[in-house]
Amino acid sequence: MNRILRPTLLLLLATLLGGVAVAPLHAQNAPPPSRDAAVPPVRPWSSLDPAQREVLAPLKNDWDGMSPRKQARMLHRAEHWVTLPPEKREEVRQHIARWQQMTPAERRQARENMRKFHQMPEQQREQLHTTFERFQKLPPAQREELLRRWRELPPDQRRWHGPRSGRDRPPPPSPGDQPPPPPPGQNSQI
Repeated sequence: MNRILRPTLLLLLATLLGGVAVAPLHAQNAPPPSRDAAVPPVRPWSSLDPAQREVLAPLKNDWDGMSPRKQARMLHRAEHWVTLPPEKREEVRQHIARWQQMTPAERRQARENMRKFHQMPEQQREQLHTTFERFQKLPPAQREELLRRWRELPPDQRRWHGPRSGRDRPPPPSPGDQPPPPPPGQNSQI
């Protein structure tokens, strides 16, 4: 189980830090418009239609203070989001809410993680996606336990930089594998 646990937790971390903020990240990192582009008008919260307000609800308190360009970017993204099924719209709303709660440092880290994710080879991205799906299917108590154990790991053990050459990192586990013995001086419980 431990051999499966560590890579699963590492892949989960990358997914949680990067994948969670995908929609708001893209919305907030749109390329800057050219200087010749007209500045969009300010859109007060009260001028949004109910579907836009539903999706953008986590931004309600900050909306009127946003720059017109940022409002325009978010409204452009909301055009797509309102066409999604209700459960997907709720996911987007939750992603926006989580993004709003992040500190600037956490947002920078999320952006960096997304950049790294998109630079991964396709096979690694697929493996990460598969691992995340497996994690999502676990019972909530087991997910919490895995997250708790991951948080207890020293920071240098939380990192995962993909396959390495040599024997410094074991291959990804396959179901039923026994955990490898821990390196000297490390806790065998994790």
